[in-house]
Amino acid sequence: MRRLLLLLLLPLRAPMLLLLAAVSVYLGLHWVDPQAGGLNASHQFAPLFWSAQCAQALLVVVFCCMPDLLLRRFSVILAASRVLTLVATVLLVTIGGLYLLHLEVLSNALILAASVLLVRLDLVRIRLAPAPGLLALLLAGVVLVGANLGHRLGTAHTSDNEGIAPAATGQRAQPQVSNRRRLLLGRVKTQQQRAPQAP
Repeated sequence: MRRLLLLLLLPLRAPMLLLLAAVSVYLGLHWVDPQAGGLNASHQFAPLFWSAQCAQALLVVVFCCMPDLLLRRFSVILAASRVLTLVATVLLVTIGGLYLLHLEVLSNALILAASVLLVRLDLVRIRLAPAPGLLALLLAGVVLVGANLGHRLGTAHTSDNEGIAPAATGQRAQPQVSNRRRLLLGRVKTQQQRAPQAP
């Protein structure tokens, strides 16, 4: 019972968890509009864009939760073969160049990484040190739930705007049609007035 109470009070004891949830909701709202990446929200590649963003968020969370373990295993793999070292270097340079070409994606990854590191510091402050795998699982769940919530809010907002836009355009089109009819009626009247004066 005490552990359950401490778990429920964890967001109050470590408020950076609430910050991470807010950042996740913001990123979910931001991922709704992939026009910065050259895609339209209604395009067939929109689900692929969403999956790529979620995978990127998971990679950032896992790397920030256990950087020493991952770097140690990565260095062991690189030390095993020179070919693997060359391939890994080429991949790192290519991925880094793609991130530099799309600075908005890089800024989102940096914001998420900073939030995860702040959560880790806050947990250290309250002397709570779960296993790296358990911490990564917990923070990944917070990030995915928050991003999904932001994604749903963003799609609902865009659908509302799309529903309002046709009505607004229809209301604007009516005065134009009426003005054209008035002009045509005016020309017809002038022609009828000039017709008896012609003989």
